Amino acid sequence: MNYNLALPDEILLSIEKPERYIGNEVNSVTKDKESVDIRFAMCFPDVYEIGMSHLGIQILYGMFNSYEDVWCERVYSPWTDMDAVLRKENIPLFALESQDPVKDFDFLGFTLQYEMCYTNILQILDLSKIALLAKDRTWDDPIVIGGGPCTYNPEPITDFFDIFYIGEGETKYREIFDIYKKARKDGMSRIDFLHECAKLQGIYVPAFYDVKYKEDGTILSMLPIYDDIPKVIYKEMCLNLNETFYPTKPVVPYIKITQDRVVLEIMRGCIRGCRFCQAGQLYKPLREKDVEHLKELAIEALKNTGYEEISLSSLSSSDYTMLSELIDFLIKSCNEKKVNISLPSLRIDAFSLDVMSKVQDVKKSSLTFAPEAGTQRMRDVINKGLTEEDILRGSHEAFLGGWNKVKLYFMLGLPTETDDDILGIGDIANKVAVEYFETVPKEKRNGRTIDIVASTSFFVPKPFTPFQWAPMNTKEQFLDKADKTRKGIMAQLNQKHIKYNWHEADASMMEGVLARGDRRLNEVILKAYKRGCIFDAWGEYFKFDVWMDVFKECGVDPFFYTTRVREDDEIFPWDIINPGVTKAFLLREWKTALSGKKSSNCRQQCLGCGAASYGVGVCFKERT
Repeated sequence: MNYNLALPDEILLSIEKPERYIGNEVNSVTKDKESVDIRFAMCFPDVYEIGMSHLGIQILYGMFNSYEDVWCERVYSPWTDMDAVLRKENIPLFALESQDPVKDFDFLGFTLQYEMCYTNILQILDLSKIALLAKDRTWDDPIVIGGGPCTYNPEPITDFFDIFYIGEGETKYREIFDIYKKARKDGMSRIDFLHECAKLQGIYVPAFYDVKYKEDGTILSMLPIYDDIPKVIYKEMCLNLNETFYPTKPVVPYIKITQDRVVLEIMRGCIRGCRFCQAGQLYKPLREKDVEHLKELAIEALKNTGYEEISLSSLSSSDYTMLSELIDFLIKSCNEKKVNISLPSLRIDAFSLDVMSKVQDVKKSSLTFAPEAGTQRMRDVINKGLTEEDILRGSHEAFLGGWNKVKLYFMLGLPTETDDDILGIGDIANKVAVEYFETVPKEKRNGRTIDIVASTSFFVPKPFTPFQWAPMNTKEQFLDKADKTRKGIMAQLNQKHIKYNWHEADASMMEGVLARGDRRLNEVILKAYKRGCIFDAWGEYFKFDVWMDVFKECGVDPFFYTTRVREDDEIFPWDIINPGVTKAFLLREWKTALSGKKSSNCRQQCLGCGAASYGVGVCFKERT
């Protein structure tokens, strides 16, 4: 195939990391564009290094390209230097594989992983010369479709999308492609095509739903404008992960990316029920992949990529029932090939530490605990099944095993939080340090000492969690709590061994607005973009003052979405979507949280969340 770059050499040589834009990486797919019926541009609205690390895109990219009639290519947000060049030279944004303009494609699909990337969606559309508003598009524009976790409340960005795909992407795209081919063959209008798609389960076409508001700004109703499309959109879910497409030839980049390794997804969902965690609810029920299937996938992917590291992906890897067998197999086959094994999302207990000892080199990396809160009372409120005893016992075992670096992750601003909970963060960090000095005698430290990093993020309530009713702290409250945490750590006996980091309060407040926002935010996002807001997820580019000015201009109160108390029966903007977990269950869990009580995990006792309606996974396994 002829390979002509969209950019001349003088531009490529003038920008940072030109490898982001030239395509042709190992395992990237090229096809003859005349031989396919559908061209799909798959976009991650952030810089190449972040987007290339995303497993979901690798899965859909591989699956779409396995269809003879579809060619899927990739596009990422051009970094700021490239953005300036494209605008100055009037060069349309292009896909990596063919280097053809994105506007020439049939579909432009966005994966929406993080609310702070919303202005980058508009950057992509703008640079592609595609109409920013869905209502202004014709058949000359691609169908713009969004998927990923942020589509579980897509209301703040409904004006920019033709379609939202709710749920796991492997199940419905073939039907959408077939409807598209028929629509183009039969001369169907764009609106009629979207109408046909809107009849499919999991497909939300926001233009076909009418939203009315009460005088107090809350939602009165959200209703379809046609009788033949659903009133509620049910998420799509893979019922058997062993039969679902999984890429064993992922694209291998030229440059270092955030997750530069083979990623082996071992299961989806989680049994734990942490009340702040959106992913734990959205991907219910827990479904495991067969261990023999995983062994085959691992060997194939390592062979096809040449990577020297494999990472096991899930929300809580320790809960995979065949983990020991899988690890033993990987150790045997990976040691022969000098491949490292990475195990994120492990609960730190004796079993996990034993596993980590087997797979890690003599040089021990940091041990990571996520207590999330500084006291047991607060951990019970958030249903985090981790006690201080667990942390200290895990630390003890780790120190005996040779670890001396510990990372501790906490949240500030959780519902019912008190000063005692905040000061407890420093207390736990100090106790871990004490555990080190009591566990490792001076003569065995080899000149090393304990190194603890305590990090706090600010709690952002998310849709479809028990905390979707919770008021969020203000920026000022967050900063005050970070200051109290810092002072609490500085007051500890071992404070010189503890480093403290905290997250940006401005960005957390903005994330909170976008996470629980409604359609009135579309105008705000569009204006903010036109005033220069892109790469809001990157601290150095986030223009908080511009956002605040735009809220004022649009007559929208950002605190309506963050700090106010919500009534039990309020209609939320995302109630039009059914993720399999019922609102009644989430409300029960919210009340249980406020009473300071824990709930059991899915393997101990079914809490009747509603996910059993899918008929698969942990809901139908024997309880422990």
